[in-house]
Amino acid sequence: MSDSATSIDKVMVVGGGGQMGNGIAQVAAVAGLEVTLVDLDQGDLDRGIGRIERSLERLVRKEQLSDTEAKEARERITTSTDLEGTARDTDHAIESIVEDVDVKRDVFRRLDAVARPDVILASNTSQFAISAIAAATGRPDRVVGTHWFNPPPVMRLIEIVRGVETSDDTVEKMQALAQRYGKETIVCQKDTQGFLTSRLIMALIAESMRIVEEGIASPEDVNRACQLAFNHAMGPLQTVDLGGLDTYIKASEAMAHHYGDRFKPTQQVRALVNAGHYGYKTGRGFSDYGTAQ
Repeated sequence: MSDSATSIDKVMVVGGGGQMGNGIAQVAAVAGLEVTLVDLDQGDLDRGIGRIERSLERLVRKEQLSDTEAKEARERITTSTDLEGTARDTDHAIESIVEDVDVKRDVFRRLDAVARPDVILASNTSQFAISAIAAATGRPDRVVGTHWFNPPPVMRLIEIVRGVETSDDTVEKMQALAQRYGKETIVCQKDTQGFLTSRLIMALIAESMRIVEEGIASPEDVNRACQLAFNHAMGPLQTVDLGGLDTYIKASEAMAHHYGDRFKPTQQVRALVNAGHYGYKTGRGFSDYGTAQ
């Protein structure tokens, strides 16, 4: 295998049943790579495939893909519940599972045990230290953060995050792979909690939540303010509803542990999660979206 990212032909996405994982898989397949979605439950994988098929259909309707391109992309995606078996035959693995560092470390340990020594292992974490994940492997120089944004087929940026041991070669290969995906990159040079983008957006989300909780403005007006005044494509409370309020609480508590109370989740978001309102995926968060998605 050559040292170029063009030699990456097979990609596995661990956590393919989740919203981010199936979006990443779709991007890779549209770019011409063979993709295997891996998850614990075949039912979750089937639902992920359904999301991909609906997304491809939308792109065809918008004339952003032809029928043939969409069909070929779908045919390049397979599913599996066998993580080790898939890892033995992959050129690149990206993990996109629950934001729990111990669970992530276990996945990377298992991938490291069977993947070829040259294979780069990437995490789509939005906040956890890449070095802590890499330490579970025998190849910390080939472990990197590739932080995607939701929804992956639409958002243009991939944030590449260096661990303490991540090599220049690994970063360069991931930049080249992102280019194949049609994405742009930034590089977070220090392995700090929340990296660059999560620190920025979570600070804005936290202040937006306080504004709503204090009765200063409605969620809709907070979102509208950021869209119209700052030219954001999506308001901060729309963003957190899309990503999941349950996921947000875990991330914000970890950020608060490192940076203090300015990142602590508000009582209102805790109450919503306690009531089972996680955002878009349950049909209600800071806004009402009707039936669960």
